[in-house]
Amino acid sequence: MTATASFEIGGEGGGLAALEARLRYDLDCLCWPAANWVEPRRHASGETIQDVVVIGGGMCGLVMAFALKAAGIRRVRQFDRAPAGLEGPWLTYARMETLRSPKQLVGPAMGVGALTFRAWFEARFGSPAWEALDKIPRPMWMDYLRWYRRVLDLRIENEVEVTRIVPADGLLALEISGAGAKEERVLARKVVMATGREGLGRPTIPGFVRDLPRNRWAHSSEEIDFEALAGRRVVVIGVGASAVDNAAEALEAGAAEVRHLIRRTSMPTINKMMGIGSYGFTAGFATLPDAWRWRFMRYAFAEQTPAPRGSTMRVSRHPNAHFHFDAGIASMRMANGAVRIETVRRDVLETDFVILGTGFTVDPLARTEMEGYADAILLWKDRYTPPPDEADPQIGLFPYLDEAFAFLEREPGRAPWLNDIHAFNYGATISLGKVSGDIPAISDGAGWLARELAARLYREDVEAHWRRLVAYDKPELLGDEWRASPVPAFDEAREEVT
Repeated sequence: MTATASFEIGGEGGGLAALEARLRYDLDCLCWPAANWVEPRRHASGETIQDVVVIGGGMCGLVMAFALKAAGIRRVRQFDRAPAGLEGPWLTYARMETLRSPKQLVGPAMGVGALTFRAWFEARFGSPAWEALDKIPRPMWMDYLRWYRRVLDLRIENEVEVTRIVPADGLLALEISGAGAKEERVLARKVVMATGREGLGRPTIPGFVRDLPRNRWAHSSEEIDFEALAGRRVVVIGVGASAVDNAAEALEAGAAEVRHLIRRTSMPTINKMMGIGSYGFTAGFATLPDAWRWRFMRYAFAEQTPAPRGSTMRVSRHPNAHFHFDAGIASMRMANGAVRIETVRRDVLETDFVILGTGFTVDPLARTEMEGYADAILLWKDRYTPPPDEADPQIGLFPYLDEAFAFLEREPGRAPWLNDIHAFNYGATISLGKVSGDIPAISDGAGWLARELAARLYREDVEAHWRRLVAYDKPELLGDEWRASPVPAFDEAREEVT
């Protein structure tokens, strides 16, 4: 990738072309992509062995691919089960109008100014539009990520699902399927699960919906026919961001009423993690003792991140929207063609449809990719017992990861290949902090993991690198750069005698 330094940014029309010229120049100055240095391997069967396979082509997967190229790790394949352009939640189950994150955060740009959302936005719409912009519209963020993928030439194989990861002759074999799959399995030395919020667990489905017909409820991460809710009564469980966004969609589609049923006695209003976000937290959190890491994250989870102000007002501006606090659910059942709900306070109400804004549960056992050995993964509950007032069973289910985002064994020797699977997703939060899913520190996390992968790949091939050192024979000097001169004879007669 080469470029000259003659470019100018600004306004519509040629602005994006100029930005891409600037980006090519900046990346050329940074010698990106770096030359491949990893020793090639080939399986006895003749199959190519990938150095890294990245599962996921959303924001986490894209920035991971960028970081691997920057690290000179080039034998990489990347899969995403979604069609091209629909990776991640942005155009599927994410239903907020704008992102929560401040617009100026650099996100997946990896320190390259021309790759930031701001540079892309100003190239398309101009600086005055940037100054006027409050928050980033959700569909526009997806437009930016599509541009990011195109301009960096990131080769994602879409409509490919990794169904299982199994050990194979000291490697990992990924069983794949889907319309985009070119073969049935791929061999790799390392696997990165860049699979986002749901990437190491499942949607949280409370037991109280078990007796309801499946067409009477949906989790917020599922496809929902909001138009079919016009004129219907809707109950939303919870008041987090996804719950609020889904309530707004139902109201805007013409729901007769939307009622939030909320266990809490009051609305969460403070985003605690925003108050301590810093480079120090990003760099230092993973180095803290277990007790401090648990304490930080348990407190943040217990306080709950509030839905953004704009999202909440998007709901509350409707007169038929209602927020009911201290309304935990005791039971749900069908009665007279409606869903009858009883709260723990014995309040009873009826509705036509229930939306679960209940988030996701981290649970490695729920992942089919690791079926048969997920129970061998070391979890936080296996490693740390908190004080009684800090107990939290859900946090205990998070994997206890090493410094490279890699799984550890619960019982040494049972599944050593787990250490070649790296969880660059929400599951890394308790061990390493918020560096593998949220916009603020995603570049830090990707650069960190790329460095760790490079170190491990190099260490595993150290003998080959030694042989390369010994065999290297390209001369710096050709022999014509100097002329040997004799040492002049010493004249003893001239030596001063004292």
